[in-house]
Amino acid sequence: MKITRKQFLCTGAGLTLSGCTLDLRPGIHGPAPDAEPVATPSLPTVDWASHLQDRLSFGPRGGEYGRILSLGGAAYIDEQLHPETIDDSALNRSIRRIECIHEPLGELFEYKQDYLLAAATRATILRAVWSKRQLLERMVHFWTDHFNIDASKGDCKWLKVADDRDVIRKNALGSFPALLRASALSPAMLWYLDGRVNRKQQSNDKPNENYARELLELHTVGVHGGYTQQDVMETARCLTGWNVRSGKELRKGRVEFHAELHDDGRKVVLGHEIPAGLGDGEIDFLLDILSLHPSTARHIAEKLCRRFIADEPPESAVAIIAATFVEHKGEIKPVLRRLFTMPEFLGAQRTKCKRPFEFLVSALRATNAETDGGPGLTDYLLRMGHAPFQYPTPEGYSDHAAPWMGTLLWRWRFAMALSSNAIPGTRIDLAPFRDDRLIAHVLGRVPTSGEFASYRRSGNNLALLLASPEFQRC
Repeated sequence: MKITRKQFLCTGAGLTLSGCTLDLRPGIHGPAPDAEPVATPSLPTVDWASHLQDRLSFGPRGGEYGRILSLGGAAYIDEQLHPETIDDSALNRSIRRIECIHEPLGELFEYKQDYLLAAATRATILRAVWSKRQLLERMVHFWTDHFNIDASKGDCKWLKVADDRDVIRKNALGSFPALLRASALSPAMLWYLDGRVNRKQQSNDKPNENYARELLELHTVGVHGGYTQQDVMETARCLTGWNVRSGKELRKGRVEFHAELHDDGRKVVLGHEIPAGLGDGEIDFLLDILSLHPSTARHIAEKLCRRFIADEPPESAVAIIAATFVEHKGEIKPVLRRLFTMPEFLGAQRTKCKRPFEFLVSALRATNAETDGGPGLTDYLLRMGHAPFQYPTPEGYSDHAAPWMGTLLWRWRFAMALSSNAIPGTRIDLAPFRDDRLIAHVLGRVPTSGEFASYRRSGNNLALLLASPEFQRC
């Protein structure tokens, strides 16, 4: 089913609000409409294009479904794996207006913590809604959970902004070993998991195990990866001596190695000997052992398959992705390319429940909302327990459906508010949803006769559509 761009805009369903002059915040606006005709799914089941759009992006937006059909699956995957080739200048101009998140590390301390968190959250929402580099945004969220840092702890209030920019975003589609090292020496991580106080001053001093334990359990080999308490202690010894300057010192946020506080003796981690005398090079020796360990490959593979296939991913998929991780020495792009072409992925339509952030953003994308990404949206994310950078413990937000089932009432309330233009800073044009063809655009497939009848009977058909079980899944 084809709708011309002119017809689409005349119904008000284009990528921007047709005829709308709403100025939510100077410089923060959506990208210009695409020139291509807008296509909607024509099958009663989720086809391959809708499936790729569900999983590689935050959901349908404007003419994207038709563009994926025209490109073909392989070309679309290849495009998204190379975000540097995608023109995202319209989004970048908007994000540059949020000036504080681009400040050098030390200057972040000049801002009030609440202002900085609100700015980082706003940028996160706007990128998810508007970016054409959707897979990059999905992977930024994946690694943000994997290397979770609660922005409320100590200097993390300021340093997490730099971690998001310089560690997670910079390496999200690069190399896992490089990402792991960047995280290990991230000023925010050194604060969050107490790496800055892991030191040996006296011969009988015991190392601080906090980061070492999470490095093994969460970031690399996993809880069933075969490590012991002795491995935790030895890992902690390897990591002694690293410090980050506090916000009360000169050169705020600077990471430094203090040789006099480092345990420079021989260690053994997971059966690998780490010789004495390596100094600040010991961290690289340690991370080389951990980043490409077979248990790490399996741990990362299982998490990727859980994120992109199903809450309980098939063992066949996990094994293949783990082998691909090892074969390509932790390079992320080949791993994702293999994952997205596997039968287990291609056949897993609507097996995932959207987490609250994914639900909220997908609703904004599906309705072509104009938004400032501000407190009107953040309030709903807080109520649903999924506000960026605010998970209190190191494991990050859950990727299973069960913990999010308690958010269904607030999802319905959000759908009602969005469809009534009752969210401050966000507005949609309701006119297009009088056109029945747009139901397939939102659902990613042609509705059943029962769904269609309910849609037509509803007093708020858009809210019903967004709160429907089908839209809750991807």
